[in-house]
Amino acid sequence: MNVLNAGFEVFGEHILWTDLVGNVLSLAVVWLAMRKTLWTWPVQLTGAALLLAASLHAHVPGNALKQVLFIGLAVFGWWSWTRGRRDGQGLLAIRPATARERIVLLTALVVGTAVVAQLFTHMDWLKIAWSPWANAYIFVGSAVATFAQSRALVDFWIVWVLVDLVGVPLALKSGLYVSAAVYGVFFVMVMIGFRDWHREARAQNAQNPRHEAVAA
Repeated sequence: MNVLNAGFEVFGEHILWTDLVGNVLSLAVVWLAMRKTLWTWPVQLTGAALLLAASLHAHVPGNALKQVLFIGLAVFGWWSWTRGRRDGQGLLAIRPATARERIVLLTALVVGTAVVAQLFTHMDWLKIAWSPWANAYIFVGSAVATFAQSRALVDFWIVWVLVDLVGVPLALKSGLYVSAAVYGVFFVMVMIGFRDWHREARAQNAQNPRHEAVAA
Protein backbone atom coordinates (compact mmCIF):
# COMPACT_ATOMS: atom_id res chain seq x y z
CA MET A 1 0.00 0.00 0.00
CA ASN A 2 1.17 3.51 -0.79
CA VAL A 3 1.61 5.09 2.64
CA LEU A 4 1.02 8.58 1.27
CA ASN A 5 -2.33 7.48 -0.19
CA ALA A 6 -3.53 5.61 2.91
CA GLY A 7 -6.90 6.86 4.09
CA PHE A 8 -10.65 6.30 4.00
CA GLU A 9 -13.73 7.48 2.11
CA VAL A 10 -16.21 10.04 3.45
CA PHE A 11 -19.13 11.07 1.23
CA GLY A 12 -17.18 9.96 -1.81
CA GLU A 13 -14.06 11.92 -0.91
CA HIS A 14 -10.75 10.23 -0.08
CA ILE A 15 -9.47 11.46 3.29
CA LEU A 16 -5.75 10.97 3.86
CA TRP A 17 -4.63 9.70 7.24
CA THR A 18 -1.59 11.97 7.03
CA ASP A 19 -3.86 14.97 6.44
CA LEU A 20 -6.22 13.97 9.26
CA VAL A 21 -3.64 13.14 11.93
CA GLY A 22 -1.40 16.04 10.91
CA ASN A 23 -4.28 18.48 11.31
CA VAL A 24 -5.35 16.96 14.63
CA LEU A 25 -1.81 17.58 15.86
CA SER A 26 -1.97 21.11 14.44
CA LEU A 27 -5.08 21.74 16.52
CA ALA A 28 -3.26 20.31 19.52
CA VAL A 29 -0.44 22.77 18.86
CA VAL A 30 -2.85 25.71 19.19
CA TRP A 31 -4.16 24.34 22.50
CA LEU A 32 -0.63 23.70 23.76
CA ALA A 33 0.46 27.20 22.69
CA MET A 34 -2.45 28.64 24.66
CA ARG A 35 -0.98 26.89 27.73
CA LYS A 36 2.55 28.00 26.81
CA THR A 37 3.93 24.49 27.24
CA LEU A 38 7.17 23.32 25.62
CA TRP A 39 5.23 20.35 24.21
CA THR A 40 3.96 22.84 21.63
CA TRP A 41 7.08 22.41 19.55
CA PRO A 42 7.63 18.62 19.32
CA VAL A 43 3.94 18.21 18.53
CA GLN A 44 4.20 20.89 15.85
CA LEU A 45 7.27 19.16 14.43
CA THR A 46 5.42 15.85 14.13
CA GLY A 47 2.30 17.44 12.65
CA ALA A 48 4.35 19.31 10.07
CA ALA A 49 6.05 16.10 8.98
CA LEU A 50 2.68 14.39 8.45
CA LEU A 51 1.22 17.37 6.57
CA LEU A 52 4.34 17.45 4.43
CA ALA A 53 3.54 13.89 3.37
CA ALA A 54 -0.10 14.82 2.68
CA SER A 55 0.92 17.84 0.61
CA LEU A 56 3.36 15.81 -1.46
CA HIS A 57 0.61 13.30 -2.21
CA ALA A 58 -1.87 16.06 -3.13
CA HIS A 59 0.76 17.73 -5.35
CA VAL A 60 0.57 21.01 -3.42
CA PRO A 61 4.24 22.02 -3.44
CA GLY A 62 3.64 25.43 -1.92
CA ASN A 63 2.07 23.86 1.14
CA ALA A 64 4.77 21.20 1.20
CA LEU A 65 7.44 23.89 1.32
CA LYS A 66 5.50 25.55 4.14
CA GLN A 67 5.66 22.33 6.15
CA VAL A 68 9.41 22.08 5.57
CA LEU A 69 9.70 25.62 6.89
CA PHE A 70 7.50 24.69 9.87
CA ILE A 71 9.83 21.82 10.73
CA GLY A 72 12.77 24.21 10.88
CA LEU A 73 10.82 26.83 12.84
CA ALA A 74 9.58 24.18 15.28
CA VAL A 75 13.18 23.26 16.07
CA PHE A 76 14.03 26.96 16.51
CA GLY A 77 10.95 27.61 18.66
CA TRP A 78 11.70 24.61 20.87
CA TRP A 79 15.23 25.88 21.40
CA SER A 80 14.06 29.46 21.98
CA TRP A 81 11.38 28.58 24.56
CA THR A 82 13.73 26.16 26.32
CA ARG A 83 16.42 28.83 26.55
CA GLY A 84 13.90 31.41 27.75
CA ARG A 85 12.64 29.09 30.46
CA ARG A 86 16.15 28.20 31.57
CA ASP A 87 17.32 31.82 31.62
CA GLY A 88 14.24 32.82 33.58
CA GLN A 89 14.53 29.96 36.09
CA GLY A 90 11.53 28.10 34.70
CA LEU A 91 9.72 31.14 33.30
CA LEU A 92 9.21 32.56 29.83
CA ALA A 93 8.29 36.16 29.12
CA ILE A 94 5.28 36.75 26.88
CA ARG A 95 4.59 40.25 25.66
CA PRO A 96 2.97 42.30 22.93
CA ALA A 97 5.29 43.18 20.08
CA THR A 98 6.75 46.66 20.11
CA ALA A 99 5.76 49.14 17.40
CA ARG A 100 9.06 48.44 15.66
CA GLU A 101 8.56 44.69 15.81
CA ARG A 102 5.05 45.03 14.37
CA ILE A 103 6.39 47.06 11.47
CA VAL A 104 9.04 44.40 10.86
CA LEU A 105 6.47 41.58 10.98
CA LEU A 106 4.06 43.42 8.65
CA THR A 107 6.86 44.33 6.25
CA ALA A 108 8.06 40.72 6.21
CA LEU A 109 4.50 39.58 5.45
CA VAL A 110 3.93 42.05 2.60
CA VAL A 111 7.37 41.98 0.99
CA GLY A 112 7.81 38.27 1.57
CA THR A 113 4.47 37.50 -0.06
CA ALA A 114 5.37 39.57 -3.12
CA VAL A 115 8.77 37.92 -3.50
CA VAL A 116 7.56 34.36 -2.92
CA ALA A 117 4.57 34.88 -5.25
CA GLN A 118 6.96 35.79 -8.04
CA LEU A 119 9.03 32.70 -7.33
CA PHE A 120 5.90 30.54 -7.36
CA THR A 121 4.80 32.13 -10.64
CA HIS A 122 8.06 31.57 -12.47
CA MET A 123 9.11 28.22 -11.02
CA ASP A 124 7.10 25.84 -13.19
CA TRP A 125 8.29 22.74 -11.31
CA LEU A 126 6.26 23.90 -8.29
CA LYS A 127 3.03 23.53 -10.31
CA ILE A 128 1.05 26.00 -8.20
CA ALA A 129 -2.40 25.18 -9.54
CA TRP A 130 -4.41 27.95 -7.89
CA SER A 131 -3.25 31.51 -7.21
CA PRO A 132 0.47 31.68 -6.50
CA TRP A 133 -0.32 34.81 -4.49
CA ALA A 134 -2.60 32.91 -2.11
CA ASN A 135 -0.01 30.15 -1.72
CA ALA A 136 2.73 32.73 -1.15
CA TYR A 137 0.64 34.63 1.40
CA ILE A 138 -0.05 31.48 3.42
CA PHE A 139 3.56 30.36 3.14
CA VAL A 140 5.00 33.67 4.34
CA GLY A 141 2.22 34.40 6.83
CA SER A 142 2.65 31.02 8.47
CA ALA A 143 6.39 31.60 8.75
CA VAL A 144 5.89 35.06 10.25
CA ALA A 145 3.31 33.78 12.75
CA THR A 146 5.47 30.84 13.83
CA PHE A 147 8.54 33.05 14.21
CA ALA A 148 6.55 35.51 16.34
CA GLN A 149 5.30 32.56 18.38
CA SER A 150 8.87 31.40 18.94
CA ARG A 151 9.58 34.88 20.33
CA ALA A 152 6.53 34.59 22.63
CA LEU A 153 4.87 37.64 21.07
CA VAL A 154 1.14 37.96 21.69
CA ASP A 155 0.73 39.31 18.17
CA PHE A 156 1.42 35.92 16.58
CA TRP A 157 -2.24 35.02 17.17
CA ILE A 158 -3.39 37.93 14.98
CA VAL A 159 -1.08 36.88 12.16
CA TRP A 160 -2.64 33.39 12.30
CA VAL A 161 -6.11 34.94 11.93
CA LEU A 162 -4.96 36.69 8.75
CA VAL A 163 -3.53 33.42 7.42
CA ASP A 164 -6.73 31.49 8.19
CA LEU A 165 -8.82 33.88 6.10
CA VAL A 166 -7.02 32.66 2.98
CA GLY A 167 -6.23 29.13 4.13
CA VAL A 168 -9.83 27.85 4.00
CA PRO A 169 -10.52 28.48 0.28
CA LEU A 170 -7.03 27.33 -0.68
CA ALA A 171 -7.42 24.03 1.17
CA LEU A 172 -10.86 23.43 -0.39
CA LYS A 173 -9.52 24.13 -3.87
CA SER A 174 -6.64 21.71 -3.25
CA GLY A 175 -8.96 18.91 -2.11
CA LEU A 176 -7.60 18.89 1.45
CA TYR A 177 -11.04 18.92 3.07
CA VAL A 178 -9.82 18.08 6.55
CA SER A 179 -7.39 20.98 6.37
CA ALA A 180 -10.21 23.31 5.32
CA ALA A 181 -12.38 22.25 8.27
CA VAL A 182 -9.46 22.58 10.65
CA TYR A 183 -8.75 26.12 9.45
CA GLY A 184 -12.26 27.04 10.59
CA VAL A 185 -11.66 25.54 14.02
CA PHE A 186 -8.28 27.27 14.10
CA PHE A 187 -9.98 30.63 13.75
CA VAL A 188 -12.04 30.15 16.92
CA MET A 189 -9.13 28.72 18.92
CA VAL A 190 -6.78 31.45 17.76
CA MET A 191 -9.17 34.16 18.91
CA ILE A 192 -9.41 32.48 22.33
CA GLY A 193 -5.63 32.13 22.45
CA PHE A 194 -5.14 35.80 21.63
CA ARG A 195 -7.59 36.81 24.37
CA ASP A 196 -5.87 34.64 26.98
CA TRP A 197 -2.32 35.67 26.06
CA HIS A 198 -3.31 39.34 25.93
CA ARG A 199 -4.84 39.14 29.41
CA GLU A 200 -1.84 37.32 30.82
CA ALA A 201 0.62 39.74 29.25
CA ARG A 202 -1.23 42.66 30.84
CA ALA A 203 -1.29 40.94 34.21
CA GLN A 204 2.39 40.10 33.87
CA ASN A 205 3.29 43.71 33.11
CA ALA A 206 1.44 44.79 36.22
CA GLN A 207 3.03 42.19 38.53
CA ASN A 208 6.31 41.10 36.98
CA PRO A 209 7.40 42.86 33.78
CA ARG A 210 9.98 40.25 32.82
CA HIS A 211 8.51 36.79 32.81
CA GLU A 212 5.44 34.60 32.36
CA ALA A 213 5.26 30.98 33.46
CA VAL A 214 5.55 28.16 30.95
CA ALA A 215 3.77 24.89 31.67
CA ALA A 216 6.01 21.87 32.04
